[in-house]
Amino acid sequence: MIRSLLALALTLLLAMPASANPALQAVVAENLDQIEKPSRRTVEPLVAQIAATGPEGLALLSAWADRSLGVTDDGRLLIVDGDAATDAVTGQPVPGADPKMLRPNSGVRGIIESALVAGEISSPDPARRAAALASIARDGTAEHLAALRAAPAEADPALAAQRDRVTALLAIRFDPNPAARVAAIEAMSGDVGLDFRAALNPLLATTRVAAPTEPQANIARELTVGQADFPREAAIALLTSQGVLQPRLTPADQRNALAANIVDGSVGGVPVAELSDPAARDRAYEALEASGAVPPAATEAEAEAALAAHRFFEIYAEPDSDVTDAARAAQTGAQVRLAAMTGIDLGLDALSLASIYFLAAIGLAVTFGVMRVINMAHGEFIMMGAYTGYVVQTLVANRTLSLVLALPLAFAVTFGAGVLLYRLVIRHLAHRPLETLLATFGVSIALQQLAKNIFGTQARPLTAPAWLEGAITINDVISISSIRVAIFVLALLFLGLFLFIMKRTRLGLEVRAVTQNPGMAASMGINPDRIAMMTFGLGSGIAGIAGVAIGLFAQVTSELGQHYIVQSFMTVVVGGVGNIWGTLAGAALIGGLSKVIEALNPANTLAAQTFMILFIIIFIQFRPRGIIPQRGRAAEA
Repeated sequence: MIRSLLALALTLLLAMPASANPALQAVVAENLDQIEKPSRRTVEPLVAQIAATGPEGLALLSAWADRSLGVTDDGRLLIVDGDAATDAVTGQPVPGADPKMLRPNSGVRGIIESALVAGEISSPDPARRAAALASIARDGTAEHLAALRAAPAEADPALAAQRDRVTALLAIRFDPNPAARVAAIEAMSGDVGLDFRAALNPLLATTRVAAPTEPQANIARELTVGQADFPREAAIALLTSQGVLQPRLTPADQRNALAANIVDGSVGGVPVAELSDPAARDRAYEALEASGAVPPAATEAEAEAALAAHRFFEIYAEPDSDVTDAARAAQTGAQVRLAAMTGIDLGLDALSLASIYFLAAIGLAVTFGVMRVINMAHGEFIMMGAYTGYVVQTLVANRTLSLVLALPLAFAVTFGAGVLLYRLVIRHLAHRPLETLLATFGVSIALQQLAKNIFGTQARPLTAPAWLEGAITINDVISISSIRVAIFVLALLFLGLFLFIMKRTRLGLEVRAVTQNPGMAASMGINPDRIAMMTFGLGSGIAGIAGVAIGLFAQVTSELGQHYIVQSFMTVVVGGVGNIWGTLAGAALIGGLSKVIEALNPANTLAAQTFMILFIIIFIQFRPRGIIPQRGRAAEA
């Protein structure tokens, strides 16, 4: 912070006419000896006088605190920056100077920094006030707390809120009055910010002590020897660290020591024949210890006696119990709110993933759900849409315009590819699902290889516009990327578009008629083959648009579609074949469960996918027709 303030002050100083500041000149002349040899107890009024002289005074203080201030033999103060030296009072360069550099101690530097902060947070420039507050928030001190409290009221509402927050955080850490610290903690109660939780942690830090009686301290709790968090060995180690016990004597060390000190059939006056008794071994070792033959060590009996004579406690590092009570209550509240916000964030992630699955599956819901065609090349239509977006972006530099052009163009390309696939393959394999599956699987492989031949095997970038970069951040916990929000909106738009086409247009009416009873529809003048072709093209076109959306955050490669084909089929089957609302429900279920499983086992995404597939297998055993099954004649077809 000091270096940045120094640079700012020097800039202001150099921009001014090269003339002496009379007020600063007078202060320096009267207090040069105090500047050369400052005392923490008496320098504070001097620092305040220098700060009040304006930008030149702030530049001098910045250099002083940064140990870049020197004094010449004739009593001139110079600000030294590398090989350049500038007169601290006039701002004029002083070539060839060799000043004696001043080295203020940490106490004096703290007072200077406090004065600099006071000057910056009182600056008429809002940007400088904001920069000062940000710097204090990163590395605040007790002097900063005093400066913030002494500063005039902040007129800018945003900066006022930021200053109040920084002041409260510094009060929790540095205010000598426990009541003020409690008030600051209670004022921020419910906050889940990382800075607030970091300020609470030192207050609730504990150390373990052993004492014959209850100590006069802020006790967190009394420990019981033998509990899971405080085993007997931990208690003995604590007694040893406090010097109550000598280091433990292991049975092996005891045997070796006794064997090395056998004299005339006895050890320490204890006959060797009696050493089978643990108590006799302890007496022998204590005798050797008293004679200096072996190093001091605690026997089992001594350890038991020490454990019986002492109680064990966890003591707060913070001595005031009111402060720790308030901190503990605030931490508990923060943890509850944090858990709730983590759940909300997980829900947003699940909603985002569900919208992606829905967008990828809505085209499959048309082809598979309505036509009963198992199209294994559906993923490649998604891939074709993503590559279409990439090609448009290479031709149109404007990211927003390229995205606007890519969406309808991707629909047109994949619509045409879907119609072509239907005319060449699907129509000739009607009512033969196994042959259709194998044929479309072959088409899938062919399309992947074609994409590799055209675009190569490396991932191609599909960059989002600037307004889709970044994220919508509520706080330190809840955040969602702008691209995922856009995909969610796009999924809703396509849901509305699909419902409009199916419910309000002639094409939708004819599709529903052919789906429910093809023979009756044909007798009414509807061409079932044409409707099937248009339906297949529509589903393929929607997959192309999904590819553009997915390509904005995923790597565009020839295998892009393979990452979503399984989830798309699961979404349609789980939701209910031929029902758009079922597809929506299936996407929500699979997206939500995927995120929950990932949260429970974040280190193993493969396990999460495995558990999801197992869940789907179990689910369709109980609801083979999905969450929202189709009803009527279409369900019987």
